[in-house]
Amino acid sequence: MRGLGDLESVIMDRLWASRRPASVRTVLEELRREREIAYTTVMTVMDNLHTKGLLRRKPVGRAYVYEPVASKEAYTAQLMREALASGGNQAATLVHFLERLTPEEAAALEAALQVYPPQGRS
Repeated sequence: MRGLGDLESVIMDRLWASRRPASVRTVLEELRREREIAYTTVMTVMDNLHTKGLLRRKPVGRAYVYEPVASKEAYTAQLMREALASGGNQAATLVHFLERLTPEEAAALEAALQVYPPQGRS
């Protein structure tokens, strides 16, 4: 899994925010409020996101409705895990990551560790 392209990100953000299935036409209408874009472009990107396993779809009439397979947080967590796994020395990668945390990010990490302590830390 890799990061999303610009239009993929915009479409996924719309679907994550709406929290309900949407057709290509619905997404297109939302996007056209901000930019000129073709139906076929949106359809192709949503089909690609489906092929990548990020969207599920079901037929409704003559069209599909799409919804995210996972939450934005779950998707982001998977990207983080893959980045950590590809970083070589995981301990060094984590140290560099921790050194760059803002105070707000550090507080969020502390809160997350209170909710879900790592294995062996109870």
